[in-house]
Amino acid sequence: MKGFVVILLAALPYTVFSQNDSSQSFNKDSVLQEVSVAAFHSQLKWKAVPAAVAIVTQADMGRYANTSLVPIFNTVPGVRMEERSPASYRLSVRGSLLRSPFGVRNLKVYWNDIPLTDAGGNTYLNLVDMNDLSSAEIIKGPAASMYGANTGGAVLLQSALNTGNEPRHHFTVGYSGGSFGLFQQHTSWEYSGKTFASSVQQTHQQSDGYREQSATRKDVLKWQSVWHLKNQELQFLLFYTDLYYQTPGGITLAQMQLNPKLSRQTAGTIPGSVQQHASIYNKTIFGAVHDEIKLNEHFVLKNFLSGNHTSFTNPFITNYEKRGEANFGAGTNLVYQTQTSHTRFQWINGAEWLYNHSLISDFGNRSGVADTVQFKDDIAVTQWFAFSQAQYIIDDKWTVTAGLSLNNQSFQYKRLTDPVPVSLRKNINSVLTPRLAFLYRLNKEVSLYMLAAKGFSPPALAEVRPSDGNYYGDLGAEYGWNYEAGIKGEIFDRRLQFDVAAYFFSLQNAIVRRANTNGAEYFVNAGGTKQNGIETLIKYKLIQTSHSFIKEWDVWSSNSYQPYRFTSYQQTTSNYSGNELTGVPQNIWVSGMDIETRKNVYLHLSVNATSSLPLTDANDVYADAYQLIQIKWGYHHMNNGKNWHLYMGIDNLLNQMYSLGNDINAVGKRYYNPASGRNFFAGVQFRF
Repeated sequence: MKGFVVILLAALPYTVFSQNDSSQSFNKDSVLQEVSVAAFHSQLKWKAVPAAVAIVTQADMGRYANTSLVPIFNTVPGVRMEERSPASYRLSVRGSLLRSPFGVRNLKVYWNDIPLTDAGGNTYLNLVDMNDLSSAEIIKGPAASMYGANTGGAVLLQSALNTGNEPRHHFTVGYSGGSFGLFQQHTSWEYSGKTFASSVQQTHQQSDGYREQSATRKDVLKWQSVWHLKNQELQFLLFYTDLYYQTPGGITLAQMQLNPKLSRQTAGTIPGSVQQHASIYNKTIFGAVHDEIKLNEHFVLKNFLSGNHTSFTNPFITNYEKRGEANFGAGTNLVYQTQTSHTRFQWINGAEWLYNHSLISDFGNRSGVADTVQFKDDIAVTQWFAFSQAQYIIDDKWTVTAGLSLNNQSFQYKRLTDPVPVSLRKNINSVLTPRLAFLYRLNKEVSLYMLAAKGFSPPALAEVRPSDGNYYGDLGAEYGWNYEAGIKGEIFDRRLQFDVAAYFFSLQNAIVRRANTNGAEYFVNAGGTKQNGIETLIKYKLIQTSHSFIKEWDVWSSNSYQPYRFTSYQQTTSNYSGNELTGVPQNIWVSGMDIETRKNVYLHLSVNATSSLPLTDANDVYADAYQLIQIKWGYHHMNNGKNWHLYMGIDNLLNQMYSLGNDINAVGKRYYNPASGRNFFAGVQFRF
């Protein structure tokens, strides 16, 4: 089977470049889509931005089942998204998974310029339904100069809503299903008028899961609108998500080889996941407004206000936790821009403030029922940053961007169940994070860039007060410098698109995960890491003449080379300096092809080859390499403004046994969370 993968990928370039053996088979107007980038408020074309920014389009999202962002984000070089169990995600951009047993760390996530990441550094990415998204931009490397505290970068989610000259209504209904009881139902209504547009979307998704104790259920209701006034644009975003998913827990290699569907088993006096009904209940309501005012020819003022509340319940192996979280946010940007016949200048000054108040109660877990109170905590987190960024473009040849931000975070902690509760305060000293980038356009289509940026990432609330129930007020922030150079652009009449970047990132005071004898986690600062790497993305588009049965044929390939190492890491008597970074594969190669015929039948095929990765800081246990083949077929039919879409697909065609979300440094060698074997999906969507 592995030989089949190699032969298949080797054949892709030959298949493309041997079509009709003549340049006349190409349509000169057929080029890869060129889009503007919103990252760093640049509003420049992708190839003119002095940064490593990946764009995930709606077409990219259509390659796979519309139930998960995992395979979509994993096509981006430098990005790794994992799923320990259905709906339990973790996301890493150019970074280790050292401090991320689940969720998102070292990253800021925004939706339509409104932060989803809270003041405590946590992002519930699993609350977002991918059917609500139109695109995403992923900024790779420290972006603290513009997006606040992060060392990994930022993710900018978008759900576009456009106005039109004539009032129109659109309705969409979709159903899909698949292996292991997968079922999804999605409906939406959209209205677009001359100055106002609005949409309401509803999604229900459920699955029995591949493993024991891995069922999930998710309901999302979202309303979004945009209102254009004379010199002003108002955007509103409101969504409610009711999410439930079971957490099977890690198992040993022997257990996985015996039966990969097993959940965490009973070990001595410690019960297993099924017995304890280990699961997550998350009910979140989120609302925000974004306002953009054009003050005059040169000045634009942008503001946002947001608020959300989360009710979070987590029956775990050793405890039963309940949390009530209230979050608030506000931000403002003042943009000045001017231009002459040879230059363009933009200067942005702004600030962002986030506040999180959490009431956390831990109980004993008696077979999935909350038992005796263990402790109750009251925690408030405040995070703010202020920034200034200037961008200067000369003759559309040179682009210089310089930014600087001041970042601050503070915690207020009190254990309410102590006989005499004492309020403890933790301040992360204000940190300046600069960024300087240069870009030179070799010609209209190809650019070279270089940059230097400092990243800063304070400990998250889930690390200062982790699942072991203790408070770690001495945990410090991570920080480091990233130096990068790259070349990107389009050649061969813009049919071949490429993006190559080499980066050199040195992280200090790295936060790493530990687990006590019961499996509850805690975190410590553990020295430094060297995270240098090379990323490559190539896309090639071939459009046949109108006489060809194949109307469109794209091939693409991405590669991530990540030889990350610890540089200074001492744990008691063990010295791990020079070891490979835990949880990070050294090589990830994802390639594929997209074909569409004149009969509106299409095929998407992709292969993900991921190398082995260390599961312990000592590098004495490795997860095996794996190769995933994913295929999707579909058919579009349009008639009188109505669009039918039928599709079906296969995931993990080779039926590989692998873990897509490992528990690193796990007690009892329970490192593995097996992903599903070969599975199928199919669906239908009707839009009118």
